[in-house]
Amino acid sequence: MCEQSNRMPMIGEKAPSFEAETTQGPINFPEDFKGKWVVFFSHPADFTPVCTTEFMTFASMQKEFKALNTELLGLSIDSTFSHIAWLRTIKEKIQYKGMKDVEVLFPVISDLTMEVSKKFGMLQPAASTTQAVRAVFIIDPKAIVRAILYYPLSNGRNMDEVKRMVLAMQHSDEHQVATPANWNPGDDVIIPPPGSCGSAKERVDKAGDDYECLDWFLCLKKCPHGK
Repeated sequence: MCEQSNRMPMIGEKAPSFEAETTQGPINFPEDFKGKWVVFFSHPADFTPVCTTEFMTFASMQKEFKALNTELLGLSIDSTFSHIAWLRTIKEKIQYKGMKDVEVLFPVISDLTMEVSKKFGMLQPAASTTQAVRAVFIIDPKAIVRAILYYPLSNGRNMDEVKRMVLAMQHSDEHQVATPANWNPGDDVIIPPPGSCGSAKERVDKAGDDYECLDWFLCLKKCPHGK
């Protein structure tokens, strides 16, 4: 039963609920984030170099995520006091890739008991028993896990890719389409494949100005509304 309770949530499942202390006060997840997308990510430890570059980058993009109705939420197995000291150091002392005086305003969870980390499978014993790996859970406004990204302790995440994933999923939800490899807003999108031989033939026969078919199962059209 213990192992089952610590199983990480899968894509399409409800994200585990929890209450936690953060650098922005106590939170109740997912209640406090109703109607919003959430990028929930863990980092191994405060005052570490890779994590510092990640937090500066996430913080510099917070307005971009908010414009997508998306909130950022961080976590590590450190105390709130450690978080605060580290975030103050980032703001007062660290300059990186043109970023300076960066203030981290999104909540950072203190998870000294590892309770939240275990609920989300953020602890990988083969990597470390005392540090969370670089996990990213993208959670939709209904608190459903929609995407999961995992990175090792040694390598920083690509925040542009995290944002691209949010955009792609929002676009797919709104327009009932799929997105091809390396998709970015404005690129062509994929029409869902037909469900019968008759509709497959009809789709290919009607291809033209509205959409093109590379074959019956792969048809593309312009991005709806040019977004």
